[in-house]
Amino acid sequence: MRISVIGGQEAGAEAARLAFDVGREIGARGHVLICGGGGGVMREACRGAKEAGGLTIGILPGDDPAAANEFVDVPLPTGIGYARNVFVARAGEAVIAIDGSVGTLSEIGFALVAGRPVIGLATWELRDAGGQSPPIRRVADAKSAVDACEAAVAG
Repeated sequence: MRISVIGGQEAGAEAARLAFDVGREIGARGHVLICGGGGGVMREACRGAKEAGGLTIGILPGDDPAAANEFVDVPLPTGIGYARNVFVARAGEAVIAIDGSVGTLSEIGFALVAGRPVIGLATWELRDAGGQSPPIRRVADAKSAVDACEAAVAG
């Protein structure tokens, strides 16, 4: 399974820990981790996946494959800036959102529009104009996040 992990370029201690744990869980289960290839949540998720023997793909905003963090196996430079968020959100069969800023918010939106299941770990809490929450499944830990991805894709 391909799982996109989205989150901020900057990550505090808790977001970094969650990202590492998610990456480790993805790698240990033999899934492919896709992300934006940068620092913060992306780097820590890739680091966790690599430590568990997993494969990591970074969809980069710029033209330079060397801009990827050191734990990305397959850097994919796009040269399209933040427009690459569409590809990150759509490349996974499911998406795990960890923390994040407005770039993460855009990826959540793109994933929901594309019909991808979105699993949230300490990330945006959204409501529409009517006060309804979008279908983001909230979980508390890495194991539950990857379990939810597997269940959503299988079901």
